[in-house]
Amino acid sequence: MEHLSALATQVRTELSKVIIGQRDVVDQLVLVLVCGGHAVMEGVPGLAKTLTVKSLARICGLGFQRVQCTADLMPSDVTGTNVFDLSKNTFSMHRGPVFTDLLLVDEINRTSPRTQAALLEAMEERQVTIDGTRYPLPENFTVFATQNPIEFEGTYPLPEAQLDRFLLKIHVGYPSAEDEIEILSRYEMGFDPRRLNEIVLAPLEPALLAAARREVESVRVEPALRSYVVSLARRTRDWPSISLGASPRAVIGLFFVARALAGMDGRDYLLPDDVKNAALPVLRHRILLKPEADLEGLTSDQVIRQVIGAVEVPK
Repeated sequence: MEHLSALATQVRTELSKVIIGQRDVVDQLVLVLVCGGHAVMEGVPGLAKTLTVKSLARICGLGFQRVQCTADLMPSDVTGTNVFDLSKNTFSMHRGPVFTDLLLVDEINRTSPRTQAALLEAMEERQVTIDGTRYPLPENFTVFATQNPIEFEGTYPLPEAQLDRFLLKIHVGYPSAEDEIEILSRYEMGFDPRRLNEIVLAPLEPALLAAARREVESVRVEPALRSYVVSLARRTRDWPSISLGASPRAVIGLFFVARALAGMDGRDYLLPDDVKNAALPVLRHRILLKPEADLEGLTSDQVIRQVIGAVEVPK
């Protein structure tokens, strides 16, 4: 597991030059990349979500584009459109920001369902269809969508069908007091996120990401642990406080993320703790709580922890 472990270590080291703290967030971003998935990043404004993804793209040598979602954003603003060229008397393809490696969709719940749906094909098939013609997206195409957990006025909540296509939901919380002091110290010394290009970030070896992805597939899983992954997901489907449980796509996501966690820890075999650690970010956006659970103040994370505690761990 040397490639996967080396990739995680280098990304942590280089991102620490720009981002203070947020170790869990950084690790989950790495998980998304090596598993070839997409992620929703939820947190209040001002927590450096955009800066983190932009820096990650630079470290990994990947293209980066950002889309600021608004109510009037059209699907063609994201995917692109055919534009008539008067000089040549023909239509030419104008590619939208979706044609990149890392696409940051900022405040995705502020755009209309029609535009949200335009991302479905891109996320699932890694292609877009424009005027009946299919255009492939880059091999490393990854969507990082952000949303604000406190402002709901003028928003369009993501439907379950689209949420299920995100591998992880990453909670970005406030930094600790010590981290905020360090942030102020760096700004006092001249740090400016608007001059990110002036910060020296060592890039990954070009083949490291591909090698790390292959290593995830080589992590050994005992039959009992495969059954454990399935049992956790199936238990959410009949849990008293859950009205909609995890889908088969969630089972696959839990399986791959748990294996990636094992590889990042330098192991070529899976442990039950890997599955438990993967469960929250993989499942928290894929279950729907019953109204009475919301009234009791229960959160998805609390309910998932209850489920984990109720499923027997294989020995």
